Amino acid sequence: MGSSSVSTHTGLVHWQGLLLVVSLLNFWIQPTTSQVTVYSKDALEGTNVHLYIHHTAPSASGFLWYRGENIGSRTNIAYLLLNPSIHVRGPPGAQARVEDDGSLLLKNVTMKHSGIYTVLVQLQGCQKMIACGQLTVYPLMRAPTLLASNTTVTENKDAVVLTCYTNSHGIQWFFKGRSLMLTERMELSRDRRNLTIYPVLREDAGDYQCKAFNPMCSATSASLTLDVKSE
Repeated sequence: MGSSSVSTHTGLVHWQGLLLVVSLLNFWIQPTTSQVTVYSKDALEGTNVHLYIHHTAPSASGFLWYRGENIGSRTNIAYLLLNPSIHVRGPPGAQARVEDDGSLLLKNVTMKHSGIYTVLVQLQGCQKMIACGQLTVYPLMRAPTLLASNTTVTENKDAVVLTCYTNSHGIQWFFKGRSLMLTERMELSRDRRNLTIYPVLREDAGDYQCKAFNPMCSATSASLTLDVKSE
């Protein structure tokens, strides 16, 4: 089977490919008992992502991918059409590409690429299989910045507020290199960015850190040392 691109071949192949795309987008196809699965995936922004599929059909004449759950010409982002004489992949210049195995390649993804993707597998004999999967793109973690309202405080008198500045919703606190065990004198804000200690005791003196994380990566702040003085 030859391999060609809609954007680089003759006008005949170009129009044949477009006609195939239009027919697949608009023709009512009878359902089939075969199955197709799209594997959902988590990814980091800035990476290239494959959405892989598995299907039970013995052969396929085309793979059409859509952004979202609705199938139509406006939501189609990439396609690969196969028949005995042509091999049409498109649309030309698109960020998305359908690989030979039917998987979808998205290049240099951002968080805006998160969402549902649907594949239509066109079979021989006017049948189709449809499935969808979820792509979740997470931001790269920048190292958080940990600041304190005061780094030198008086025991049994002062309060201190430690603030973790980060772009992440996942935050973990550390004290002397270990996960912080909260006491009745400590309070975390609902977003876990602010740790309040009142009153401060000598046992609270030492190094504090916060770690920002998501399912794909993490980053830890530099240490901040709290000095507790006796009155």
